Amino acid sequence: MTEYTVRPVGHVSSARSSRIDDDWGSVESVIRLDEGRFTPESVAGLEEFSHVEVIFLFDQFDEDKVTLGARHPRGNEAWPKVGIFAQRASSRPNRLGVTTCELIGVDGLEILVRGLDAIDATPVLDIKPYLRDTDCLTSAGFGWLSSEFSEMEVVFEDGARQFCKDYQRATGRLLAGLIKEVLRLDPRPAAQRGRKHEFAMLLFDVNIAWQVTDGVCRVVSCSRVAPDDSF
Repeated sequence: MTEYTVRPVGHVSSARSSRIDDDWGSVESVIRLDEGRFTPESVAGLEEFSHVEVIFLFDQFDEDKVTLGARHPRGNEAWPKVGIFAQRASSRPNRLGVTTCELIGVDGLEILVRGLDAIDATPVLDIKPYLRDTDCLTSAGFGWLSSEFSEMEVVFEDGARQFCKDYQRATGRLLAGLIKEVLRLDPRPAAQRGRKHEFAMLLFDVNIAWQVTDGVCRVVSCSRVAPDDSF
């Protein structure tokens, strides 16, 4: 079979130097284009877009550990064992990654993005503007992940329910309704589903503790972030 060689268009500059699976949403990175090949003309007009698609190489992933067959995604045995082309693992045959991330700005040959899950010095192979009308397919299915995106039943412990009532009287905010809307869509990080059962999140100035058991989300407690503040 014919082999092809590609050259990086640039490299990632990031504060993260080691690979982790989650919590990339707020990470800001700079893609520095190869000044020997490109000029600011290469990115003319890019700053007008809100998001970009970045194609990059997992160059620091050991090629000897590349998966060609089936595996449990992220090593999570609660998920089915599926082929490498039916998941988004970094242990891919060509070690390619594709991420849609927020475009913060363009400065010469530097492209500032947020949400790029690539570590420092990662080679970037291509950058394309994200087009909502053509790249967002609302009819796309979730395959073996369909059950992960089903809505959950949300119930409140007595103390949490009373807190929401008191909070609504004091602030006018419908906290209980908002909690239900968020939790019924299951905001848990995918890698933690089936492994972890206790979670917390912040809404307004309230910390919400919740648990998931057998597909039911139970709101255990609610507390003000600044407990000295009265309702």
